[in-house]
Amino acid sequence: MLGQLRAQLSRARPGAEEVMMYDRPGFQIEGTIVAGYAAFSKQCGLYVDPGAIAAHADEIASSKLKATKTGVTFLVSKPITDQLVRKLAVSSRSKKGF
Repeated sequence: MLGQLRAQLSRARPGAEEVMMYDRPGFQIEGTIVAGYAAFSKQCGLYVDPGAIAAHADEIASSKLKATKTGVTFLVSKPITDQLVRKLAVSSRSKKGF
C-alpha cells in the first residue's frame, strides 16, 4: 500500500525530493515538506498542508475517509483513490507556495 502511495505522490510532485523527516517518508521542495505518509498497525496516513485538507474536506468525507487537520487516514481494505491523492498532493504543493 505504501509503495503505491509513494508512486502516486511521486507522479503528482515532479521535482520533489524524497526524504525521511519526523520518522516518516515524504517529499520536500526547497527544504519544505509538502507531503508525508506512514503506516500504522490498523491504518495508513497521508499528511499534507492543512489548507489542502480543508480544500478537499467534502471529497474526503464523501469517500468515508477520516481527516485530521494535516492528514487523511485510510484502511488497506479501503484505500484512498489515486484521484484524491493527486488533488491533495497538488493542493498541498500550491499551499506551500510551489
